[in-house]
Amino acid sequence: MQPLNSAPPSSVSRPINGVLLLDKPIGFSSNDALIRSKRLLNAKKAGHTGTLDPLASGLLPLCFGEATKFSKDLLDADKTYDATLKLGISTTTDDAEGEVLKTRPVTCDYTAINAALIAFRGPIMQVPPMYSALKRNGKPLYAYAREGYTLQREARAVTIHMLECVNYILGVVASVTIRITCSKGTYIRALARDIGESLGCGAHLSMLRRTRVGELMLTDAVTLDRLSKLDELGRLAYLKPIDALLLKFAFVDLDTEMTRRFMNGQQLQLVNKFKVRENDRVRVYNAGNHQLIGIGRLQRGVLFPERLISHSPDINIIPYKL
Repeated sequence: MQPLNSAPPSSVSRPINGVLLLDKPIGFSSNDALIRSKRLLNAKKAGHTGTLDPLASGLLPLCFGEATKFSKDLLDADKTYDATLKLGISTTTDDAEGEVLKTRPVTCDYTAINAALIAFRGPIMQVPPMYSALKRNGKPLYAYAREGYTLQREARAVTIHMLECVNYILGVVASVTIRITCSKGTYIRALARDIGESLGCGAHLSMLRRTRVGELMLTDAVTLDRLSKLDELGRLAYLKPIDALLLKFAFVDLDTEMTRRFMNGQQLQLVNKFKVRENDRVRVYNAGNHQLIGIGRLQRGVLFPERLISHSPDINIIPYKL
């Protein structure tokens, strides 16, 4: 783990509500990055939105305070990665951490690489790696693998929405860099393994960088190193409001009385003047002050509350657009 400068935190943590888009460095687990960020912001409550392996870098959205109620939505979101596959070498873990299983000559050309990528686009069945956190009888697969066992794993359906070659090197050291947008549950290590097998030379994942999670982009993220060099106001300026997690949802706004009823968990009969389809999930606002008050679902003209925000003055809200 690389050392990072950090200013000494305040001795008193505080309620902070929002989303931090972190550019996680290589060598940090997602939990390491969360702990560092929480300490730098002196935040009381925080959580991440799905893990990013220590060998991977890139976008790791961190939720603070009331935003943690909506972190699951990002677990289900599509994600985009840049990944480099080292061709000709298969490993036990399907990435650079594992021991070499087999080396083979690389005889493919760009035409073969492109054809292989085309075959993996769309819905595919993928066998998870043995070195994964999936559990069998309450025990993660990687624990079995470390004990020398290889268990049968059922292939799972995932979807590769976009898969393209960004760069390739063919020679004594051969590699291909790809860009992937995929559904939740996709293992990029397994994709690297399977692409290598389809090329007849094997491969493992040597670099992974996540560039997008749902609607959130790496270009808006901050590094831990940058965050550690800022003062308190500078760090807080990087916090995005809770709405950043929900921008794909349509919105409804409620008058004062309906806001009160919604925040008490009541179902509301609505005249659907909003661009909301039947059974859509929606973000719900108090029209009087443009504050987000929660999310709900609209069914047959009735708004059903799903998750509510406990309001306090320090919650930031993105103004909605009519």
